[in-house]
Amino acid sequence: MHPAKARPAHPKEHRVVLSYFHKENSYTLEGYEAEGGYATLKRLIRDEKEKWTPDAIIDEVKRSNLRGRGGAGFPTGMKWSFVPKDSPEPKYVVCNADESEPGTFKDRFMVEEIPHSIIEGMVIAALALNSEQGYIYLRGEFYKGWERIEAALKEAYAKGYLGDNILGTGRKFHLATYRGAGAYICGEETALLESLEGKRGHPRLKPPFPAFKGLYASPTVVNNVETFATVPAVFRMGAEAYAKLCKGNEKSGGTKVFSISGHVQNPGVYEFPLGLPLSEVIEIAGGLRPGRTLKAVIPGGSSTPILTPEEVEKAVLDYEGISAVGSMLGSGGLMVLDDTTDLVELTYRVAHFYGHESCGQCTPCREGSRWMSDIMHRVRDNKAIEEDILTMLSFTTNMVGGTTICPFSDAAVMAVTPIIKKFRPEFDARLNAAGINAR
Repeated sequence: MHPAKARPAHPKEHRVVLSYFHKENSYTLEGYEAEGGYATLKRLIRDEKEKWTPDAIIDEVKRSNLRGRGGAGFPTGMKWSFVPKDSPEPKYVVCNADESEPGTFKDRFMVEEIPHSIIEGMVIAALALNSEQGYIYLRGEFYKGWERIEAALKEAYAKGYLGDNILGTGRKFHLATYRGAGAYICGEETALLESLEGKRGHPRLKPPFPAFKGLYASPTVVNNVETFATVPAVFRMGAEAYAKLCKGNEKSGGTKVFSISGHVQNPGVYEFPLGLPLSEVIEIAGGLRPGRTLKAVIPGGSSTPILTPEEVEKAVLDYEGISAVGSMLGSGGLMVLDDTTDLVELTYRVAHFYGHESCGQCTPCREGSRWMSDIMHRVRDNKAIEEDILTMLSFTTNMVGGTTICPFSDAAVMAVTPIIKKFRPEFDARLNAAGINAR
């Protein structure tokens, strides 16, 4: 059993989505039903005509203040409300399980260990949207997760939670999996939809947005694994009770699942109420290794701006709290870096990743991300001059602010330039080591 699954809840965790995550049979239908799984679906679908109409389901999700857990943080209920439910076109529900943000691994374990929570959440979304077909788009490398999801789907069909006559009510909803080919860009929802249609994974121009013209040019909702897995908990607890789990911020409801890695003593998958101080969360994860001091934290996966120790002390783990210190909560991929970290090497690796993963559709991203990678390669190998770094800081201004179809270019810049600006002496030292008189 993997340590991330075996570890029981920390006393300061509040496991709502992961309440049964640590149990041996968590991925089975038997294990899920023992924890009350699918009871929410039964209640909603049987009371659909009287109480739980599509609008009532969406309103409940809105009141919970559940925001998209994939990184953007857009209000989930509002996103669902954009779908024209009376449209004659088919409506689709799509789960984005193409987790590929460096530093993030929560969705992988959720797919492997609690697949039925995801399925139930998607069926509830289907009730809200009058959808009859959904897809789970899985990262190709997640083979174990794909096997677990496929097995869970078979169990759900056999028990009547999916199919042409869900729980004998006449409601229809089918779910199928689709395995991607390991492209970071397919984490962007419109690139995912292109790939799901069998095309090259290139982001689409917006508008139109997927809610109106998504999969096969029909109304579509795309949500992250954690978002769908949270939906049953919202109805189980009640929207107001779920929203109040957040500590002090009305705009960020409930709990969030975090992937904590790096130089902490107990890395793994954690679930906390939103609003906890970042410094407290680091301590909950075991704190730093003995004798080490904090150098930096990347709070939401590699594409979110790095935080200095001073900013970490001020940071609160919710969407607005992280924004207040100049970064983003993102996917919740917390990477803790102590004083042994070579930030030049880290920046090179991040720049190389984004240079490799650009889909190449937009010139600023295609050329800019490659130039960033090339320059950081020279800096890392002591072959750069100061003008190289100044040039990079200059041309990256042309890569942000809507110059490309999707936010990949902005993400690449946010991943690299804040490290250089906040820790410039380390880069100057590398230039000096090459015999160059840095500024």
